[in-house]
Amino acid sequence: QLQASGGGLVQAGGSLSLSCAASGRTFSSYAMGWFRQAPGKEREFVASISRSGSIRDYADSVKGRFTISKDNTKNTVYLQMNSLKPEDTAVYYCAASTTLGPSRGRPGFWHYWGQGTLVTVSS
Repeated sequence: QLQASGGGLVQAGGSLSLSCAASGRTFSSYAMGWFRQAPGKEREFVASISRSGSIRDYADSVKGRFTISKDNTKNTVYLQMNSLKPEDTAVYYCAASTTLGPSRGRPGFWHYWGQGTLVTVSS
């Protein structure tokens, strides 16, 4: 089970930190990812991190502003979001997979999903 939290309302240029806590599984055996879905749009890839945390990947739209990290001792993955823009407004979902692969940008690649947390960035 994945439980995402940390969403909220923030002004443009501000920061938010999302967390996703995992239970019931061996967290270190899973690669983790963050996706987001804005109203009327498809779910899109934001970032991913390998099982050990050594490999990180970002969507071009968030590169340099967002940082994904993973604490295997706390069974938690984080998404630090800085310099937020109104276009970052979306429901953010965490996801887990046993591997990372070239299809990691596709929602169908991921095995497990959290319930989502809403991030709203005002202009």
